[in-house]
Amino acid sequence: MDQQLINEMLETIAEECRFSQNYTGIQEFKPEVMAAMGKVLREEFVPESLRPWAYANKPLPIGDGQTISQPYIVALMTDLLCPEKDDVILEVGAGSGYQAAVLSHLVNRIYTIEIVKALADKAAKHLKKLGYHNVEIIQGDATEGCLEHAPYDGIIVTAAASHIPAALKKQLKPGGRLVIPVGRPNRHQELMLIQKDEQGGFTEKNILPVAFVPFIGGLNNDTKIT
Repeated sequence: MDQQLINEMLETIAEECRFSQNYTGIQEFKPEVMAAMGKVLREEFVPESLRPWAYANKPLPIGDGQTISQPYIVALMTDLLCPEKDDVILEVGAGSGYQAAVLSHLVNRIYTIEIVKALADKAAKHLKKLGYHNVEIIQGDATEGCLEHAPYDGIIVTAAASHIPAALKKQLKPGGRLVIPVGRPNRHQELMLIQKDEQGGFTEKNILPVAFVPFIGGLNNDTKIT
């Protein structure tokens, strides 16, 4: 671990937060979100050959056509979720497990679904080895969310969907938040915040233009990884 590199990453995140506030309306991220970003060793979640660039503010490939998001986007999505210590969160797209690791410092429990079995297996073993015991990886299709543990205080989607899945909205608790990139590959995508009110109604807000790998769906073979 190079603390200087982590500090430089945090400074870059803070700078980009200020730079993008005209889009997001956020001048600075919550202190607890920044603290969580500083606790997770990003180098542990990228391929060994890419570790020299682990703390650069850019996405990196993790295999199987998937990426680990740039630190600023991870911090932004985490901040938009407004996580609290007793929350139960659903993540769609575990990837390397990095986003779940960040959230693990902020909430009670995370269920994270990953459709690519190789990534799900690797993330589950890696998170367990690193001591993230409040994260459960579920391998399978997340098109219908994860009804077993619903409703959720928050849902975070780490791949671009062509639309907002109705199942995810239904699985939010009243007062819950859904953070999701929406749009087609190689076309305009927008990071969106969907909030559910106490009467079950929804408000939607466009946050920031983004570029994510596409959401993969169509299978229904969810199985827990132990």
